Amino acid sequence: MSVTETKTSLPFRATDLSVALQGNLILENINLQITPGTTVALCGENGSGKSTLVRAAVGLNPVTSGSLEIFGARPGEKHYAKALAKVGYVPQRKSALGTVPATALEVVRSGLLRRGRIGPKRSDRERARQALTKVGLAGSENKKFQFMSGGQQQRVLIARALVRDPEFLIMDEPLAGIDRQSAKSLAATIAEAKTAGKTMLIVLHEHGSLAPLIDRTITLVSGQIASDNPREARSPLPEAEGKE
Repeated sequence: MSVTETKTSLPFRATDLSVALQGNLILENINLQITPGTTVALCGENGSGKSTLVRAAVGLNPVTSGSLEIFGARPGEKHYAKALAKVGYVPQRKSALGTVPATALEVVRSGLLRRGRIGPKRSDRERARQALTKVGLAGSENKKFQFMSGGQQQRVLIARALVRDPEFLIMDEPLAGIDRQSAKSLAATIAEAKTAGKTMLIVLHEHGSLAPLIDRTITLVSGQIASDNPREARSPLPEAEGKE
């Protein structure tokens, strides 16, 4: 395999990446590569730059200096949109939808936006239903998102990311604000994505119920990588049974 082929196959590559927001330097000289099929935890205290990094990865925060590539394409380049279509992004739940009175099915269908509008095809609804089933929420299509439990909301957001069958999943604090049982159910959903070969970058304060799934842990301190350690699975992957 050539150097070019290796480079373009990487889901994520940051080289001397720095990001400043409102004049404040949040990330400084980040060098990070993520290989296909791995599950990477991005850890650190509040304000360490975790969310800034993943938002930069999906084009929501501008790159100040250095470079950031998704499947070999940089923000602003011709092929970046095509590369980004391979990514499923799960934002922080508290900032995802607020109090918008959408149903679970409508939320998931929003992941199928095409040029600013959802396709009218019946197949879109079926794909959304299948995505909800995949995360253990079959029969929840008409539930209002704002009235679902924290764990259910998180899995709806994961279903929205999965509905396009992305190669790379980026999740920002999926364990935040959910109880232990919901965390176990969420871990089972993420385990299924791992088994399917998805590459994942997951922002976490601590590994918690996701510990058996993590291949590698990156720790940020004050906007810089403080450590980068492999982390072997300590127990079998969570099973899909028991989803709420």
